[in-house]
Amino acid sequence: MSRLPVVVILGRPNVGKSTLVNRIVRRKAAVVDEQAGVTRDRREFPADWGGRDFVVIDTGGWEARPGEELTADIREQAEIAVGGADVVVFVTDGTADLTDDDVGVARILQQSGVPYLFVANKVDGPSVESDLAHLWSLGLGEPFPVSALHGRNTGEFLERLIELLPEVGEAVADTSIPSLAIFGRPNVGKSTLLNRLAGEDRVLVSDVPGTTRDPINLVVELDGEAFEIIDTAGIKRRTKITDDVERYAVMRAREVLSQADVALLMIDGTRGATHQEQRLAEEIVKSGAGLILVLNKWDIRNEDERLHTEDSVADRLAFVDWAPILRVSALSGSRLVRLPATVRTVLGNRRRRIATPELNRLIRSWQEAHPPPVRKNKRPHIIYAVQAETEPPTFILFVRGGELGPDYLRFIERRLRESFDFTGTPVRVVARKRPRSDR
Repeated sequence: MSRLPVVVILGRPNVGKSTLVNRIVRRKAAVVDEQAGVTRDRREFPADWGGRDFVVIDTGGWEARPGEELTADIREQAEIAVGGADVVVFVTDGTADLTDDDVGVARILQQSGVPYLFVANKVDGPSVESDLAHLWSLGLGEPFPVSALHGRNTGEFLERLIELLPEVGEAVADTSIPSLAIFGRPNVGKSTLLNRLAGEDRVLVSDVPGTTRDPINLVVELDGEAFEIIDTAGIKRRTKITDDVERYAVMRAREVLSQADVALLMIDGTRGATHQEQRLAEEIVKSGAGLILVLNKWDIRNEDERLHTEDSVADRLAFVDWAPILRVSALSGSRLVRLPATVRTVLGNRRRRIATPELNRLIRSWQEAHPPPVRKNKRPHIIYAVQAETEPPTFILFVRGGELGPDYLRFIERRLRESFDFTGTPVRVVARKRPRSDR
């Protein structure tokens, strides 16, 4: 499989980089907001134009004189991204005067030797287009005018971009790569874990809660196998969501969950499982993704905190007692060696299929030993069972004579888990009433 060309979108804050990314990938993939500095990490998106596939990377706004440590990290991330780029798209604001930050980005480009496309954004009409002379002073040649918001000249822009891409062999997307999504409360160590697995600082790590706002996608190799790792924004309760950017980031995190193969639910080992982890686990189970509980910061020496964390997990997360638990330190990498094997176990269990004759033999034996309780003066009877789906395993029970209550469905699920290894995966058991005409 040939490596896809990498296109990096670079520029100072609030010039419309994420809007241009969304225009390129033809969907609202990157967080866009009037507030400067919304994008903080490098985020990768697959894109295509004119039959050419490539990867586009949205970066945080580059600033020449960062005023805080986090902004300095954003600048470093952008500079690292340029080093791995095949083409850089330098975005400026065509309606504003040049700043020191624009000049700083131009110097980075000139020193890098990487092919680039110089773009003047927010050019909504001919009157603005005729007033771009000031941008020539950057020494990058003629700026290409576009309006990412309204789509003006973006087709021509993409044609020019394709011309700059290096020639590569045919790239075939590998859709079999399992996806692992990292979930948890803000500041629990999700980005630290992703950086540890990636082997480099790909995601900003800060003591400021909420540093990650966009899901961050990376393909990494663990134990010789490729996995797509997704770091998500910390999902908060709705009452704790304070602005539109945060609301959108939470929405994107939930979209990721709906597509993930396995969710890694991180829990702060110094604080234990709270009501928030309980709600997150419920959402993961509802989505059908596999689940691994990751107790982070397990290098703590306070034995009382460890005991409190384990007690809280046993209490608040008892309904997912089938999920494996890893006790790790994302910062040091301690015990993370167990993660790849655990993920493979969970993936295998999600794909487990039970033969229909064996399933029905077991269902009959469980029903004879523990008949379903009478409901509304009728005792239901399971006449047939089938596994309808995998990922997650889903079982349909066809019933006559009454309705099976949730308690009996949970009973069947427990028996299935006792008979087969479904560690790490939700198991869905659904009852359907068999019509009289089928007798």
